Amino acid sequence: MTPLTPAGVDTAARHCVTSRVTELGVVVDPASHEAPFEQVRAQLEALIRTGRLVPGDHLPTVRALAADLGLAANTVARAVKELEASGLVETRGRAGTVVASGEHAVEAALGVLAARFVAAAREAGVDDDAAVEVVRRAQRNS
Repeated sequence: MTPLTPAGVDTAARHCVTSRVTELGVVVDPASHEAPFEQVRAQLEALIRTGRLVPGDHLPTVRALAADLGLAANTVARAVKELEASGLVETRGRAGTVVASGEHAVEAALGVLAARFVAAAREAGVDDDAAVEVVRRAQRNS
């Protein structure tokens, strides 16, 4: 059963079930004090900046994402427009909205590589200080 507030408002978080974003867990919490467009924008931005969505990945259409999240299309459109204004996505007319390439993509790729390096170093029993020194040596030798 869907949780309701005393005023009868649905407070169940709404999950996206569209496209690749499905796997990434975009959720809108109607009980949050943060506006729904901002929840969508912030989650998509985090997915892009962490490299879970990479340059060239297509976002679901505004209408599909809105329908999946139970939001008005204008709410999702605002989130996408703000992502576009910040350079994280590009809208290509009929080709849809894709994750843009740019500085965020480089940072995301480096973040993924750094996480892999840390995991490999820890698995090998190398402490964090020694791992950082390995990176510094590599920088000096490059």
